[in-house]
Amino acid sequence: MAEPRFPILFITATRIGDAVLSSGLIKRLRDEIPHARFTIAAGPLAAPLFRDTPGLDRLIEMPKEKSGFHWFKLWRQARGRRWGLILDMRGSGVSRFLRARRRAVRRSPPASLGPMHKVVEAARVLKIEDDVAAPFLFTSPETEAHALALIGPGRPILAVAPAANWVGKTWPAERFAVLAAELLGPKGPMPGGRLMILGGPDDRWTCEVVSRSIPRDRMIDLVGRIDLLTAYACLKHARLFVGNDSGLMHLAAAAGAPTLGLFGPSDDRLYGPWGPNARAVRGPREFEAFVRMDPTLSNQVCHMLDLPIDWVSRAARRLYAETEAQPIETTAETEP
Repeated sequence: MAEPRFPILFITATRIGDAVLSSGLIKRLRDEIPHARFTIAAGPLAAPLFRDTPGLDRLIEMPKEKSGFHWFKLWRQARGRRWGLILDMRGSGVSRFLRARRRAVRRSPPASLGPMHKVVEAARVLKIEDDVAAPFLFTSPETEAHALALIGPGRPILAVAPAANWVGKTWPAERFAVLAAELLGPKGPMPGGRLMILGGPDDRWTCEVVSRSIPRDRMIDLVGRIDLLTAYACLKHARLFVGNDSGLMHLAAAAGAPTLGLFGPSDDRLYGPWGPNARAVRGPREFEAFVRMDPTLSNQVCHMLDLPIDWVSRAARRLYAETEAQPIETTAETEP
């Protein structure tokens, strides 16, 4: 007799970082419901992160449209099925108009609870905040093999992501270059190591500044050359990651790489990299100071200039030392 299927509609974020931070819920549901079948709806940038999910029936890209028309399109694609569970991380009302045994819809936590990390906030949707689901993405053997081919054999890898989606939270590229040369230099913790640079096609100039700090034969240049899930697989092999608050930072932490996130005009209490080997560092100003200066957090100026190189270097060296005895993740969890 065929095993019963439990269809789940998982509606996740448009932004890459938010999608990664709630991704552990999919693994938790798969672990607890072995016959679960997933339909995952996400923004066009985030959707490819879930392509290797076991039990994936359909991956729906949801580009935003005027007047919320993208929600109507999702309803049209989902209305013909009775869902076992609709898990809506966008907090929309679309689940009310679909047939489902159970609905779990994200709601903003009350202010009385204080700042709440987005991973904990995601866990509250399934009422598992006492045992949160850490970010996790599934990768196929093909994705893992592609990553290994890109990396190749060699010395340990320092991964950096010097760009971000807003100039305000971008640490200057020249400082990333100095940091990389120091950490990989003769007196650094990774002498002779390799540098992996990650970013999108529009980040080429920023990343080129950093790439000049290391000889070409020690460079793994992935800028604009791979998709995000392959980047995640590559980051499993990084000995250390340093980057701005960005989707790539969250991918690095989810991949298990020792991750140092650089913060200024974003709140690390909510968006800090998640995991036992993840840390955040900021300059002398707390997040609230940036809000007073730039209330809408939209000024096209760099707010990260007061984060000194030596602060980041010390934090990176400390994280490297704290994780020195831990093996690098090299396995993938895939469809049985």
